[in-house]
Amino acid sequence: MRTESRPPVLGAEADVLPSPRGAAGRRALLAHPALLLVGIVLASLNMRAALASVSPLVGEIAAAFGLSSTASSLVTSVPVLFLGLGALVAPWLGRRFGVEPVLLAALVLLGAGILVRALPSVYALYGGGVLVGTAIALLNVLMPGLIKRDFPDRAASMTSLYTGAMIAGATVVAAASVPLEEALGGGWEASLGFWSLLAALAALAWLPQVLIARGRTEHEVRAVPAAPARSVWRSALAWQVTLFMGLQSLWSYVLIAWMPTIFTDHGMSRSTAGVIFAFNNLIQVAGAFAVPLLAGRMRTQRPLVVLVTALVAAGYAGLMTAPVQGAWLWSALLGVGQGGAVGLALTLIVLRSGDAVTASRLSGMAQTVGYLLAAAGPLAAGAVHQATGSWTVPIVLVLCVCAAALGVGLLAARDAKV
Repeated sequence: MRTESRPPVLGAEADVLPSPRGAAGRRALLAHPALLLVGIVLASLNMRAALASVSPLVGEIAAAFGLSSTASSLVTSVPVLFLGLGALVAPWLGRRFGVEPVLLAALVLLGAGILVRALPSVYALYGGGVLVGTAIALLNVLMPGLIKRDFPDRAASMTSLYTGAMIAGATVVAAASVPLEEALGGGWEASLGFWSLLAALAALAWLPQVLIARGRTEHEVRAVPAAPARSVWRSALAWQVTLFMGLQSLWSYVLIAWMPTIFTDHGMSRSTAGVIFAFNNLIQVAGAFAVPLLAGRMRTQRPLVVLVTALVAAGYAGLMTAPVQGAWLWSALLGVGQGGAVGLALTLIVLRSGDAVTASRLSGMAQTVGYLLAAAGPLAAGAVHQATGSWTVPIVLVLCVCAAALGVGLLAARDAKV
């Protein structure tokens, strides 16, 4: 049987070839892809779950600590802020310790942050949010490079898998948060803390992959001269991908923070608002699965940029004009648009990159700047709502964000490489 020679595969975390020991570990890992897929799916389930668990409970959390609307928005804004700040150190940690160990450590840190956030202290609430955001940042940044490295011929389909799993995790958590609170005795702390078990399960599933792939970082071999660390920061295309990532994240995190509150402020019951919010997350799975698959079959992804931004804008416009009467429709439009947008943003990182090294660097840039930009969304929406006493002005501002995302997205979607 003829064997096909393949070029060496660079590490996802650096411009290095794996050592012989590390290469053998990677071959062993890829020889059992089900193990790797389980690890990726379980890690992905955690990448939004800890954020989505807060939104249905934010009213009770605010009442427990006497928080204003602006202070309440910090409960969701602080983790998003550290999604950006954590992304700054993720590439360095990947280079220093290897992708697999850092992903394992991130899952452990995530579980710890969830437990800290559930302690009955406002300082623990925000401090746990710092840990949660930092942990998710490491998962967010390193996953595209790992996929580009280990699945170079199936990058779009693998991106579809992990973004779909990410949103599915948020869906389950959003739907279960209020019922879980009631089942555990009516305390929001127990409902938040419960989801540390999901992080622990993912960490256990990732441990065998760390053991199989051990040895790469101790014996790495320089493969090519390292490109200047700031090279992607000088690319106009990289900035366009980054801004699209940030703007679509901003409109999503405003909804994650405030969608249930928008409904309850217009007279909807808290339980119904929680169900519709969960439905929004469920519908996102369809967009997150379908859009990356379509994007991988297109030379230019501009039609998809138009589609997802139009859906999100229509959903926000509905929330502004008839939030309760059309709640299910607006939730569906927003869900398909949100899921498709995040899937498209992550796919653009992979498609606009020529190799795993560039994918890792572009991922770090896009998610650092993107999430720092997105962190302003929930905080600004809460502050404007508090100042105006209405959700109209905040939603108009988000519609402006949609217009800006359309402009940079059309540029980011052209057939080119960073």
